[in-house]
Amino acid sequence: MSAVAWIAAGSLAAWLWLLLGQGFFWRTDVRLPPRRDPERWPSVCVVVPARDEAAMLPESLPSLLAQDYPGRAEIFLVDDGSTDGTGELARALAERHGGLPLTVGSPGEPPPGWTGKLWAVRHGIGLARARNPEYLLLTDADIAHAPESLRELVAAAETGGFDLVSQMARLRVRSVWERLVVPAFVYFFAQLYPFRRIGRRGARTAAAAGGCVLLRADAAERARVPDTIRHAVIDDVALARAVRRSGGHIWLGLAERVDSVRPYPRLADLWRMVSRSAYAQLRHHPLLLLGTVAGLALVYLAPPVTLVAGLAAGDAPAATTGGLAWLLMTATYLPMLRYYRQPLWLAPLLPGTALLYLLMTVDSAVRHYRGRGAAWKGRTYARPDTAAEPAPEQR
Repeated sequence: MSAVAWIAAGSLAAWLWLLLGQGFFWRTDVRLPPRRDPERWPSVCVVVPARDEAAMLPESLPSLLAQDYPGRAEIFLVDDGSTDGTGELARALAERHGGLPLTVGSPGEPPPGWTGKLWAVRHGIGLARARNPEYLLLTDADIAHAPESLRELVAAAETGGFDLVSQMARLRVRSVWERLVVPAFVYFFAQLYPFRRIGRRGARTAAAAGGCVLLRADAAERARVPDTIRHAVIDDVALARAVRRSGGHIWLGLAERVDSVRPYPRLADLWRMVSRSAYAQLRHHPLLLLGTVAGLALVYLAPPVTLVAGLAAGDAPAATTGGLAWLLMTATYLPMLRYYRQPLWLAPLLPGTALLYLLMTVDSAVRHYRGRGAAWKGRTYARPDTAAEPAPEQR
């Protein structure tokens, strides 16, 4: 066999393993588990960190105010140093729409060693503790919830005995670039953190989706969050790991009626979203970066390249094996496209999207080593080796 054929065979072997051995990550049927209404509905405080979210709040905040929840619930929106009138708009929307009580707080600038979002979450949880809630719903300011969302989340947690229930909000998919990149983003996330494994007791895999996390208040105290993860850029995964390490039972799945309203109309918008945290996902380790680039190339780029090269050189084994690997890749992507209600002809284009993600990851590493750190909403977070000394419980 030629070298090209061996590369194609390696890619096909990788896809056979991913198809059967990676927790059936490609399936999209992991939704809220079976649930029933509890005899008594526990109290819930909703914490919404918001920084310059005036454009999003008219679409998202009314959906929280309108939650049809039988128990006691209250919203705490934390205005994290906004310059666009986020806090004032939130109060105006609450006065106009009514519904659940709303409190708007402001934490001030985060101290060294804290990311801005987690500092805002800490402030919101502090405000909520005065109400002694049994659950905390941590949700982003760009997430719109169906009226029954909170009820369904609490019922799932109570029925299944979960300490953390998280739903991956359905991201907006309207522009050309959103159609090309967004479903693949969720597909790659599920490949890294197979949802079926996360819900098993004792499993090592832990992850959450930061836009919608229902957390038992006593589990948050046991895990000492957000203090123990105060430096985390990928805060949702760090939160889930902290809860699991403290003995908590967690669950993550795809949402049906929890949606992100944030637009990413241009490639540059999506590029910033991915590159700000891609290298942090690799723990800022050069060898992990090299392995990721090589893995993406073998798994996603090799199939079409070896197919074309094999056809051009008359190398039937290379062309056949590369084609089979591409076919498997395409087949595993179809369920995610159906979930996002996108045309299925986008599935064969996944290698091109993977190339974009590869470049975004490399750009994330370049930004890190140039000292730019992870930038988001006007803040640049320090590189880990320049951050403040961690608290004792983080050592």
